[in-house]
Amino acid sequence: MIRQIEELSINAWPAFQTMTYGGWVLRFADGCTRRANSISPLYTSERNLQEQIRECETIYSGKKLPTIFKMIKACQPPELDAILSQKGYIDEARTSVQLLNLNIFQFAEEADVSLSSEMKEDWEEAFYLLNKVDKENQKKHGKILSNIVPAKCFASIRNKEGRIVSCGLGVLQNKHVGLFDIVTSENCRRQGLGKKLIQQILRWAKEQGAHTSYLQVMKNNMPAQILYNQLGFKEEYEYWYRVKKLGAK
Repeated sequence: MIRQIEELSINAWPAFQTMTYGGWVLRFADGCTRRANSISPLYTSERNLQEQIRECETIYSGKKLPTIFKMIKACQPPELDAILSQKGYIDEARTSVQLLNLNIFQFAEEADVSLSSEMKEDWEEAFYLLNKVDKENQKKHGKILSNIVPAKCFASIRNKEGRIVSCGLGVLQNKHVGLFDIVTSENCRRQGLGKKLIQQILRWAKEQGAHTSYLQVMKNNMPAQILYNQLGFKEEYEYWYRVKKLGAK
């Protein structure tokens, strides 16, 4: 199950470039987000582990990127996290991966939420604004979003003036829908907009045949943790990053 969700999330948030090396998936996106610029050690390898780590470091430094491993308990080989720690890799961004069974989920009534299979200009602008994406990274984020291959649901809620105040993304593959970047304007929070948005993305996915939803939420993001708990999401596993900064010995 863990590798299946990891594979789905890789497809749902695509990098600009991807290569496989000894059972590991290496992803590159000009440094835009850790997810799209990290190594997923998902599968076993017959290569020498120390040499494989050094080669990954060479590849990432050659692209002027830090070397980042996305770690899960099912990573291969199992001793990798301890070895990276010994090498000085920093443990960062502990994240909870949570699942929801849509077959027993109690859907709310349909709400005034706009859903689109295509990323429209006003949704993209609201996404950058609400997520505080700076000008330098907006084009990179746009490229990631435009490169998503599976079915997509771009969701948004507008205020009385017609401005988008809450938005998010659902990505559907193999009857699993991933929720990404659910965000609400700071002055519109605690009004149930995020929950309403998610409900309608899940309704869309269920109508398309989905039976499971998954999401990734930072362990220290308590407001989001509470929201997802209220909806019935349960932690399946966690991941974290092991990071060696560019130029570090």
